[in-house]
Amino acid sequence: MSSNDALYDAVVVGAGAGGSNAALVLARSRRRIAVVDSGTPRNAPSAHLHGFLSRDGMAPRALLDAGHGELARYGAELITDEAVAVEPGFRVRLAGGAVLAARRLVVATGLRDELPDLPGLRERWGRDVLHCPYCHGYEVRDRPLGVLGTSPAAPEQALLVRQWSRDVVLFAHTLSLTDAQRERLTARGVHIAEGTVERLVVEDDRLRGVELAQGRGIPRDAVFVAPRMVPRDELLTSLGCVRAEDGFVPTDRTGRTRVPGVWAVGNVVDPRALVAGSAGMGSAAAFALNHDLVEEDVERAVEEHRTPEVPPALVPGAVW
Repeated sequence: MSSNDALYDAVVVGAGAGGSNAALVLARSRRRIAVVDSGTPRNAPSAHLHGFLSRDGMAPRALLDAGHGELARYGAELITDEAVAVEPGFRVRLAGGAVLAARRLVVATGLRDELPDLPGLRERWGRDVLHCPYCHGYEVRDRPLGVLGTSPAAPEQALLVRQWSRDVVLFAHTLSLTDAQRERLTARGVHIAEGTVERLVVEDDRLRGVELAQGRGIPRDAVFVAPRMVPRDELLTSLGCVRAEDGFVPTDRTGRTRVPGVWAVGNVVDPRALVAGSAGMGSAAAFALNHDLVEEDVERAVEEHRTPEVPPALVPGAVW
């Protein structure tokens, strides 16, 4: 798409569940909307999504394709490109050279998962190396599961994963577990494997187990790991949004940031938001954003209404 001087009511950056649902509600509100997306969703490695009423088990790509088709029906413009910069005002600059002008901005750029550097882990990500038990725990229920101690959150993650299987091993790896943590894990029935993890054992395109540096291997069908979640919030911070202590930009309940005219939804501001939650955040943002635009439209209409019109007879040069 070439540079567009026309003014959009809102530009939505990110066409996942949050951004797309915001765009859908806004388009149905008869707003002129552009949605910019690079086509690389966070959940692309996953074969199925879960926990979304009426869409449980659907392929993530199928959900997005269906949603983007709905956007097109309501006239929203879907642009496959990357938003590389945004100026106050708002002018959104795309990698392909186009510049989109908008009255409001919705950022739904998600986050990226930084995975531990362990041989075999990245190749199995989203398949039998998992993060969220609410997303994938049911599919590996009652099987031998592991939790990799690559994060301080691993002990609590192991206690949670125990809900889906009675056979859970926490691989301590480089963690120094406290006595209180060991007691909680033992009481919950979680086994603790001491020693650092050397690699994941994969055979015939399946995870077979976890090999420790001492040469001992422990068979596992799937392992959970807590990645470091890094928000893709460069657009927000460039506009003046400041991260909170948890590393994420704060918003109110509607997704409104502290920068006027800017909303943010989904994982870019909430690492715990699943697909259904992100979609709900998108709706809430769209409601608030549209009301904000209505108020601006009304103020402009009142100002124009109060401006006295010059009678035609007094216009110099008028001929009657």
